[in-house]
Amino acid sequence: MPSDLNKMDILLLGVNHKTAPVEVRERLALRESEPSALRLFHDLPACLEIVFLSTCNRVEIIAGTNDIEAARRQLVETWQKSSGVSPEVFSRSTYEYSGVDAVRHVFRVASSLDSMVVGEPQILGQLKDAYRDASEANCSGHLLNKLMHKAFSTAKRIRTETRIASQAVSISYAAVELAKKIFGDLKGKSALLVGAGEMAELAAQHLKTNGIDDLIVANRTLERAIELSKALGGKAVSLEELEDMLVDVDIVISSTGAPGLVIKKEQVKRIMRPRRHRLLFFIDIAVPRDIDPDINEIDNVYLFDIDELKEVVEENKAERKKEAIRAERIVEAEVIKFKSWMKSLDIIPIIKKLQEKAESVRQKELRKTLKNLKGLNDKEKKAIEKLSMSLVNKILHDPIIFIKKGSSEKQRDEALAMVCRIFGLNGTGERPYTEDYIGKKAKEDNCQRPRHTN
Repeated sequence: MPSDLNKMDILLLGVNHKTAPVEVRERLALRESEPSALRLFHDLPACLEIVFLSTCNRVEIIAGTNDIEAARRQLVETWQKSSGVSPEVFSRSTYEYSGVDAVRHVFRVASSLDSMVVGEPQILGQLKDAYRDASEANCSGHLLNKLMHKAFSTAKRIRTETRIASQAVSISYAAVELAKKIFGDLKGKSALLVGAGEMAELAAQHLKTNGIDDLIVANRTLERAIELSKALGGKAVSLEELEDMLVDVDIVISSTGAPGLVIKKEQVKRIMRPRRHRLLFFIDIAVPRDIDPDINEIDNVYLFDIDELKEVVEENKAERKKEAIRAERIVEAEVIKFKSWMKSLDIIPIIKKLQEKAESVRQKELRKTLKNLKGLNDKEKKAIEKLSMSLVNKILHDPIIFIKKGSSEKQRDEALAMVCRIFGLNGTGERPYTEDYIGKKAKEDNCQRPRHTN
């Protein structure tokens, strides 16, 4: 869609797990709205570009606009009314960023620095999905395209240059990471889940992600074991079959709600001979404990309980905080680069105008020259044209560099005005092409253009 880049800015409105409870976030997600939330906001006159991000922990509108105040009014009014959330709740639940602050926030979100669990990878995929939806609906243009791609590359750089996502910060994930340390590689290994609760399910998902071949679910209620095993691509058994299962598996993760021990030392001692004393790794994430702590006395048997896992998680959280400091520095470096790119947008119309005028003069003088030089063949004419183009490019090189090198906004405006006066780019001569003039012209031009075309 068309956008006047020299005056474009970024506005972001949102809610997340820190500012609003889930019932408010659900209403602001506008999942049932007609038209879709993306189209609803993109149809607002001041919102030239839109990306709409909706996850379980956050809902955010990222807008490209050439009128921040108008975009803010239109977005707030439309979002509040469409959600049915009261103005008071909406006001205290939402946050707002604009300009460089909006850029920084998007980069931090993409890099999972603003997530409930710092370093979690899901948000980057969710942001990519939101951007894809905006692109396919022609709601994202040059400015937000650039913003999203830089956000993705910033997130990738952080994951490459820091260890922000390399430490387990959930009990279930920590359990699987310990299993990897014991066995090295989980491919070809088999695991037994004792209990079919939420923590067991999360641990099973991590195991599958890390290459476990066979997964067995044992539960007091066989129906629940069958249900979970189907979802995970494994098989179900009853707790009565538990000892037989211990003969063949490599990893046991237990998280039942039983009041007493489910796996006892004598059971494990019995199955070690038919196992030929192969390594057996137990993880007990139940409270109260499911597994007899004395099994650690058996050779080739390792047991970790939930307290030991919590220690690992807390150490890893502290390590992630250190890595997050490094990640924040990377974000700031990328924000500075993007800020520089945004500032360069206001010189594009001047450079284009300068090039157009120079090309007009070149074409006019070239026609006069070729008219006066009789008898030239095509090769000679092309050589003269090539020479004229080369001269124009070399003459324009220094003025263009002069415009681009303004270190401050004031210096850049002064450079623009000077170049406009020297080269007579002011049209009627009444005003130079300063930023104020360009902004006014941008709004006039935008009103005359269709908005939803590429």
